[in-house]
Amino acid sequence: MVTAGTYQKIPFFRGPKRLNCLTQSLVTLTGLYDWQLQAWAVFANHYHFVAVSQRPSTLTKFVRHLHSISAKYVNQLDETAGRKVWHQYWDTRLSYHKSLLARLHYVHANPEKHGLVANAELYEWCSAAWFARTAQKPFRATVMSFPTDCVAIPDDYGLEAVEPSACLRQQSCR
Repeated sequence: MVTAGTYQKIPFFRGPKRLNCLTQSLVTLTGLYDWQLQAWAVFANHYHFVAVSQRPSTLTKFVRHLHSISAKYVNQLDETAGRKVWHQYWDTRLSYHKSLLARLHYVHANPEKHGLVANAELYEWCSAAWFARTAQKPFRATVMSFPTDCVAIPDDYGLEAVEPSACLRQQSCR
C-alpha cells in the first residue's frame, strides 16, 4: 500500500481536471511499471493505493515518475515552474491477508472517511464503484465488512468536497 501527501498538505489537485489527471496518471503508470491496482483513492492533497507486482523493486521509480508528471502538470497550470508539489510517500508491504483486506476496505471507503461523499461509489477518483461492479459479491462483502479502525495510515488531511465532473476517461491531462 502506498500513501503520498502534497507539500504542506496544499490542495494542488483541487478540481475535477487536476484529479482526473492524477488518477489517469496513476492508472497508466501502474500498467507501465507492471503493477496491478487493487484499490485507489485520489484527493486534492494526497492519495492512497493498494497494488501488487511481480517486480516490487520498481515501486520507487514508479512513484517518482507519478510525482514528476503530476507536479509538472499542476505547476504548468499554475505557472509556477519548479514548485515543490509532493512531500513524501509511505509504502507498506502487505504480507498478511487480513492486513490486505483491511487496507482494501480503508482505501475504497476513504472518500466517506473524509466526508466528501455519503457513498464512496459516488466519488469519481476512487476505486469503490469499480470494485462494486467487478468484484465477486462474497469477496466484496468480506472486504467491506473488514474493520479498519486499527489500520495505521498517515491520513490527517483536511479536505473539502469536490464537485463531480464528467467521466474520468473523457478528460485528458495532456
